[in-house]
Amino acid sequence: MAGYTVAAMPEHGVGLDIAQLVRRAADGDWWAWERLIDQYGRLIWAMTHDFKLAESDAADVVQATWLRLLENIHRLEYPERVGSWLATTARHECLRSLTARKKIVLAPDDTPLDGVAWHEPEIDERLLAEERAQTVREALSRLPWRWRRMLELLMADPPASYAEISDQLGLPVGSIGPTRSRSLERLRTILQAS
Repeated sequence: MAGYTVAAMPEHGVGLDIAQLVRRAADGDWWAWERLIDQYGRLIWAMTHDFKLAESDAADVVQATWLRLLENIHRLEYPERVGSWLATTARHECLRSLTARKKIVLAPDDTPLDGVAWHEPEIDERLLAEERAQTVREALSRLPWRWRRMLELLMADPPASYAEISDQLGLPVGSIGPTRSRSLERLRTILQAS
């Protein structure tokens, strides 16, 4: 996996403390990430069980919790308390999932929705979305022009075909997929660093 290393595993019977695992995971050690997932995966799933989430919602919460750790692992003030951090984050994600579920309005197909207020994002949700979009735009601007333009064409609605991209950018069709992968990996790296 690009961007991650697999450091030498400790000798059998010699364990790493949690703070060391967190530091190694923050440095891109895939083996350390696996140990953290082994250590705390059940904790996160148990949290979703306590909130009685549907399986699909529970899976979303687990994924979001690990994503939050990936985004914030370099900022953990007390890496030895990563378990508490994960539990708190999972709890917040569970509450977010329940809140989102409550906003759904169910009505029979033949019932008009007159008078029902359409859900508009809260102001803070809109601000966060705008902030994330600005961060992505800034990261995109740091990519080489050809990569940025290719991603724009692929994200257009509807997305451009590989043949159209090839014509516009002068790239062989067979190189578009690998170039796309490299550009997305670079974009991910830029976003993680910001």
